[in-house]
This record gives sequence, C-alpha cells and structure tokens, in this order.
Amino acid sequence: MHKVTLIPGDGVGPEIAEAARKCVDATGVKIEWDVQECGVEIIEAEGRVPPRVLQSIKANQVALKAPITTPIGKGFRSVNVYLRQELGLYACVRPCKQYKGVRSFFSEEHVDLVIVRENTEDLYAGVEFKAGDPQTAEVIAVINKASAGKKINTPPESTGVSIKPISVEGTRRIADYAFRYAKDNGRKSVTSVSKANIMKFTDGLWYDVTRAVAVAWGAKFESPELAEGVQPDAGLAGKVAGVNRGVQYNERLIDNMCMQLVQKPDQYDVIVLSNLYGDILSDLCAGLVGGLGVAPGANIGSAGAVFEATHGSAPKYKGQNKVNPTALILSAKLMLDYLGEREAAAKLERAVADVIAEGKDVTYDMKPDRNDPTAVGTQEMAQAICRRMA
Repeated sequence: MHKVTLIPGDGVGPEIAEAARKCVDATGVKIEWDVQECGVEIIEAEGRVPPRVLQSIKANQVALKAPITTPIGKGFRSVNVYLRQELGLYACVRPCKQYKGVRSFFSEEHVDLVIVRENTEDLYAGVEFKAGDPQTAEVIAVINKASAGKKINTPPESTGVSIKPISVEGTRRIADYAFRYAKDNGRKSVTSVSKANIMKFTDGLWYDVTRAVAVAWGAKFESPELAEGVQPDAGLAGKVAGVNRGVQYNERLIDNMCMQLVQKPDQYDVIVLSNLYGDILSDLCAGLVGGLGVAPGANIGSAGAVFEATHGSAPKYKGQNKVNPTALILSAKLMLDYLGEREAAAKLERAVADVIAEGKDVTYDMKPDRNDPTAVGTQEMAQAICRRMA
C-alpha cells in the first residue's frame, strides 16, 4: 500500500485528476489517496498555499498534482515553483515520446527523448526588483558600481531587474541526476545546453560543471577538446569517478538546440538544462510529439516527488468533460515507476498507447478532425484505458 497526495487543482484539473486516479487504481496497485484541495480560489481566499498541502506531501513524499491556475503579471507566484522550492524538488523530468496515432510532423516513434531541467535556480529563483521601487534603484547602483564596464544605463524608475543565480552545487546535482537517469534507463547520451558564449559567468559555469560531472561518470565526449584539462568533479569523488558508463556527453547552445530538435530530434536522448531553458525546451519537445496533451512531468528531490502534467488548467473548458487526460495519466505512470511499481507502470503505458493507436475512444484533439462527433469525453477515454488493463 502506497500513500499518495492527490491535488485536484482547478480549471480542468479535477476532471483529469479523477481520470488519472481511475487509471492508477485499474493497474491493481494499492494506493491510499490523500486528497488536498489547492485551487486558485482556495489560494486567493487563504492568501497562500494552505500549509496542510505542504505537510501532506512531506509526510507522503509522493504527490500527483493536476494543474493550478497562475495569474499572469499579478497575484500569487506559480504554485509549481513554490512547491519545487519548498520541497527541494531540484530535478524536473519531462519525457517526450511519440505514440502511434498521435499527429505530429514526424513519422511514428521517431522522437523519444527526456528533458532534465534544474528546478531551483536561474531566473526562476524569483529574485526580482520592480521598476520604480527604491530597492531597484539601490540594486542598479550597486551593479553599476561593481561591474567592469557593463552597466545598466536605463533609468531605475522604468527598469525591472531579475537576478540569475547559477551555482556549482545546483549544476553538479542536476548533471549527476541526468547521467544517473541515462544509466538507469539505458539512454545513450546526455546533452548539456546553455548560452555560455554570451553569459560567461553563469552559463559558462554551467558548462564547466557539467563537463566535470561527465568526466567523473567516465562519459565519452562528442568533441575531445571539450574534455581537455577537465578534472572529475570533486563533489562526486568516490561515487562514480573512473567508471565508464558508455554514455556520450554533448554540448549545444540553446538557440542551436532549438533548431537541432526541429530538424533531427532522433539524434538526442537526455537533455540537461538550467531552469528557464528547460521550461522553454520542454514545450518545444512536447510540440514534436503532438502537444502538451501527451506531455507528462515529474519533479524529483532527495526526499520526495511531485508528478504533474506539463499543460495548464485551461479554465475555459472547466466542467465540460472534454479535455485530453493523457498527460496526467502518463505522469501517473512516471509516479508508479518512482514507487517501484514498474510492471504496473508498463501496463498503464501500454494501455494508453493502445487506446491512442486505435483512435476510437479518444478526445476531440486526438481525432484527425477536431469536430469529429465520435470523440469521447475525458472520463470515457480514461474508462477505455482501464478496460485495456482488465
């Protein structure tokens, strides 16, 4: 018996949460669901994420979370970001896999890659200063005084500032996770993505550390010159140093990586990125395999994990039993893997793949014609997946 926190969210969240719950139960794995309400209405009423939600996740160490609406440009910050930071969920893992029957620009089963995104640092750390605030003027003055020739020349009253922290410790941790994931899942390469040609002291540090981690893992370097003079990461000494895992290490600049993925995604496997680049690239990769409706996600830390769909809450479809539940169901599949229920996870994924391939009991967005009257609802698609596992 596993105890799992279930957060139904808001918008279409409760509908897809119920669909995912049905599918997990249909695998035969015994789950005690600890349901915690945490939608936008509750957060606005209480002024914060209810402490009981955090307490539940900490106690259970595993959560399945449906989408929660984040106000744009006002109101509270993203609940996703809050939970990742509060729970130390440093690794965001987003598999992007093509399933037969899902429309995309690539032939079937052409794309099967995994985004590993650092979750706690970078511009998403939330260290920001609002245009016109007195503190912003102070920050700009300090930056201009400390910088060597690089200054902020726009006026403080009309300039917002965000700080981008990238640490050796955070980069080492996520790079090590990426190589460990590649080893454990039979993946062939890890590609480190950055913009070090422009941001030399943050993204440059990223490359320095990921190279050192790659050496510690005994990785094969795509270009031998990348490994010249690089010593194994001291933080991994005694853990993986000198062990040749056979995984290849690559590097790409973020803009070039976008082009590469659109042209030849089959050449990439595990891709490790800092927070902002990882967020953007995970949506791009979701587009390669048919969209956010089939894009699952996991946020993993040393003491727990939260599993969630990549897409948002789509409030305009609330209560219509219309939206595609696949992303959250596949996120539940990742959760079962995490719980050690690998046979059940594989069973669930096969059922999802079979229903999609057949194309009969699928939601409107998965039909060749989105106006097809034979499209089924959210719960009906979930029931079809359950029947495949019976």
